[in-house]
Amino acid sequence: MITSFAPVAGPDARILILGSIPGRESLRRQQYYAHPRNAFWPIMADLFGAGPDLSYQQRLALLIANRLALWDVIEACSRPSSLDSDIEETTIQVNDFQRFLGTHRQIETICFNGGKAAQTFNRRILPHLDMANRPLTCHRLPSTSPANAGISFAEKLASWRARLLG
Repeated sequence: MITSFAPVAGPDARILILGSIPGRESLRRQQYYAHPRNAFWPIMADLFGAGPDLSYQQRLALLIANRLALWDVIEACSRPSSLDSDIEETTIQVNDFQRFLGTHRQIETICFNGGKAAQTFNRRILPHLDMANRPLTCHRLPSTSPANAGISFAEKLASWRARLLG
C-alpha cells in the first residue's frame, strides 16, 4: 500500500488541484510532482513563478499565496508502478473531502490533474458530498505526468492557464 501526502492549502484557497496519488519519485522525495519530467512545476513556473529552480517550500508558498491548494483524491491504494492504470481498484481508500471542503469554504473550483483523479472523485467522492448551497466547478485538465506524452507541453500549459488564470 502507498499513501498520499497531507493537503497543501492556505485558509483562503479558492482552487483545489487534485492528482490521483503520488508516483514513486514523489513518494521517495516526499514532494508533490517530484518526477523531473513531470510538467506540473514547469507549468506553475509559467503561471505563478513557482518553478523547479525554487526550493520545494518556496514553490508551495507561492501556490498558497495565489490561493491554490494541492492534494490527491486517493489517500491509499496498492499500485505496483507509478502508472495510474496500475492502481488496484479494490484497494482504493479516498481522502476525506467533506472535512477538507468544510474547512476550506472558499474553494470554488476543482481542477483534476488527469483522468484518474477526475474519475475516482466523480465515482467515489462526489455522490457522497453534502454540497448544499455550495456550487463547485470541476475541470479535468491534461495530466502533467510524463506518461501523458500525446499532448505537448504547450498544449498542457494552455489548458492549465485557461482554468487557473481564467
